[in-house]
Amino acid sequence: MHCVVTDRVPAWSLAVFAIVTVQLGAALSTHLFDDVGAGGTAWLRLLAGGLIFIAIVRPRLSNYTLHELRVPLLLGVITALMTVSFLFALQRIPLGTTVAIEFLGPLGVAVFRSHSRRNLVWPALALVGVVLLTEPWTGEINAVGVMFALIAAVCWGAYILLTQAVGDKFSGLDGLAITIPIAAIAASVIGIPQAWGHITPAVILQAIGLAILLPVIPFALELLALRRLTAAAFGTLMALEPAIATAWGVLLLSQIPGGLQWIGIVFVVLAGIGAERSGRREPPVGPIPLA
Repeated sequence: MHCVVTDRVPAWSLAVFAIVTVQLGAALSTHLFDDVGAGGTAWLRLLAGGLIFIAIVRPRLSNYTLHELRVPLLLGVITALMTVSFLFALQRIPLGTTVAIEFLGPLGVAVFRSHSRRNLVWPALALVGVVLLTEPWTGEINAVGVMFALIAAVCWGAYILLTQAVGDKFSGLDGLAITIPIAAIAASVIGIPQAWGHITPAVILQAIGLAILLPVIPFALELLALRRLTAAAFGTLMALEPAIATAWGVLLLSQIPGGLQWIGIVFVVLAGIGAERSGRREPPVGPIPLA
């Protein structure tokens, strides 16, 4: 179903609101680690999100051929790997550091997909902001945590490109209603062994709430935004992720940034605005065949 209301909302605002809910969901997800582990948290969140999408959208798989379904199926696997890797990293290194490293994925998309040399200034500015925001020269870095964050970064870059393809080829939220259940199935390989025997009514309720924050709301908004933004612009807009993560740290965790970190936040915000202004794309007219 084509949503006229969201078409009237600036594409950048959809992406920014998605970022806010992503980081809130990420911060709150840590509360389930002690009960079901990072893998179990990822699986339960994706499972609840998949069931919500199925209930709302009710996709008809019979309307699509296996050839047409290959992109959302691949996106589901990538989404599962991205979610699990991110939460594994979050177990070992701070949220802001995890997000900053993971942002290398969208940054790579912005660099390699930009069609103008002049537009490369925005990823460069964003990278400087991320460095100032995370201050990697202070403290020791957990190598395993960094490895998982880098895996999540690669997956995030692929997620942007595949989500744009799904948004172009599937009407409404049909693509997500296929993708997220696949992601839940893929994440179950790691999630079920960690969560088994520890799933209580309280855990289920938390998982449902977290699923609404992440993936339901942000993934839907990101799909809609990617229909109207270039992958390069969207990738650079994701530079706002470390800034929003820092803001949630101030509000929820009493983590007050230093002077250089505030400068970094300003840099990534400016990079995001600049990328959006130079990276609009016209939305496709109806579903585009895959072949």
